[in-house]
Amino acid sequence: MKLDTVRFGTIDIDETRIFDFVLPIIGFDKLKKFVILEPNKDTLFKWLQSVEDPALAFPIISVSALNFDYTIDLPDSVVEALKIQNVESILVMNITSIPLDDPKGTTINLLAPLIFNIDTQMAGQIVLSGSGYEINYPMFKNQ
Repeated sequence: MKLDTVRFGTIDIDETRIFDFVLPIIGFDKLKKFVILEPNKDTLFKWLQSVEDPALAFPIISVSALNFDYTIDLPDSVVEALKIQNVESILVMNITSIPLDDPKGTTINLLAPLIFNIDTQMAGQIVLSGSGYEINYPMFKNQ
């Protein structure tokens, strides 16, 4: 399928790789279809591109690649909503905010991760209430 995007131009995507956000991204309740893009294989960052809005793409990252402790407990309601059958089918990503004028000021939203079920192509954003995680955790905190 051809997908027109503002950031990446017109790209070909495999329709089977489109995720249905049954638990919507906060503030974007009407947008349900997203695809993960990896335009540069040499970086930790990927992009979550809206299929319905060509201008909307979030930079995302897997915190597991950053070597710090990040543990989440999924509520039963999330497991049910995303039809999760086993832990191997879960992909956890986090939205980042990258300032154009200071990339070292990049922050990661640890409080509200994106949960993907790669078996069912269902996904959602959840808020980890009471976790103590930050919404703007500095990615380069120790540098």
